Amino acid sequence: LLQEVEALVSHWNLYINLGGFFVGLFSVTLFGPWSDSVGRRPALILPAVGMAVQAAIYLLVMYLQLHVAYLLLGRLLSGLTGDYNLILASCFAYVADTSDKHARTFRVAILEACLGIAGMLASVGGGQWRKVQGYINPFWLVFAASLAAALYAAFCLQESVKQRKPARLFTLHHYKAVYRLYVAPEHLSSRWKLALYSLAFFLIVTVHFGARDLFILYELGSPLCWAADLIGYGSAASYLAYLSSLAGLRLLQLCLEDTWVAEIGLISNISGLVVISLATTTPLMFTGYGILFLSMAATPVIRAKLSKLVSDTEQGALFASVACVEGLCSLVATGVFNSLYPASLHFMRGFPFLFGAIILLIPAAVIGLIEIWDSNHDYSHHTDASLSPVDD
Repeated sequence: LLQEVEALVSHWNLYINLGGFFVGLFSVTLFGPWSDSVGRRPALILPAVGMAVQAAIYLLVMYLQLHVAYLLLGRLLSGLTGDYNLILASCFAYVADTSDKHARTFRVAILEACLGIAGMLASVGGGQWRKVQGYINPFWLVFAASLAAALYAAFCLQESVKQRKPARLFTLHHYKAVYRLYVAPEHLSSRWKLALYSLAFFLIVTVHFGARDLFILYELGSPLCWAADLIGYGSAASYLAYLSSLAGLRLLQLCLEDTWVAEIGLISNISGLVVISLATTTPLMFTGYGILFLSMAATPVIRAKLSKLVSDTEQGALFASVACVEGLCSLVATGVFNSLYPASLHFMRGFPFLFGAIILLIPAAVIGLIEIWDSNHDYSHHTDASLSPVDD
């Protein structure tokens, strides 16, 4: 019976996640470019309301003991309004609207640190609350928080798009705006940089999601065999990387370019995953968590660099595409890493973490090559300018 329940849970989780992703894929790439014209507030209100509706449906399912298929309905309705990915896209676009290019990387890093703090509070507080009062009451908090976010965006948040203009919502123009980011012939160097930075972002976030999904399984098994308290400390340590990366990024920016801050963050990520893959004792596992202290420094740098490659009127379209990439990362990470873990148990329990470390060498190389190309291009441009004839 237990195996049958586990199989059903796995299948319905797959249906709910796939349904939400594919519906959200079309809605995020619709609402994101639309917000470049009408403003960010509508693109923040809609997904918050959708998530409140989803939480309300989940509550009805639990109170009335409805069929589990209604959970899929709730996720689809939330996906139609953009879901969590549209909130991310709109928030990052809002930061891009309200910050200059010099300060943008740190502002984006603050927003990512907020994600880490929220994840830590939800993980620790939500788990304890569920143990004491069950599943229903925590979902009331989800409903209230989503509703509060919608009301805040509607009545308190100041609009960030300076030159708003009315625009039709249901038109292919918005999808074409996302398409043009990567294939338009103008500014060719910016377009291939967009593609390469997006690839680097995809690989980094996929490894991050995949490793995070496996940490608890890895800690529960032999030889670590952690109890609930140690698992809680481990989760807190993994989420603290968001805050330590924010502080480290700010300090490193005082003496290094953003690109090299990202490279140092990737070195931290690779080293930490290698240590965790070999961890057989509790101190060594926490050492791995400690080495990951700059592991989240690369993603805000890439988001900021992507933002600087497009115009102010394309920020919504850009971050909508990034949000879709992030949603795809979650699906790929779940499929790859959760399949790799049981397949590698017989020869190396930590192999998925080692695999992730190897994968991260690709974005490290991509970011480094772009920086070298930019440096050479700037040098050539400066040399050509110095050798050009000058009028009397």
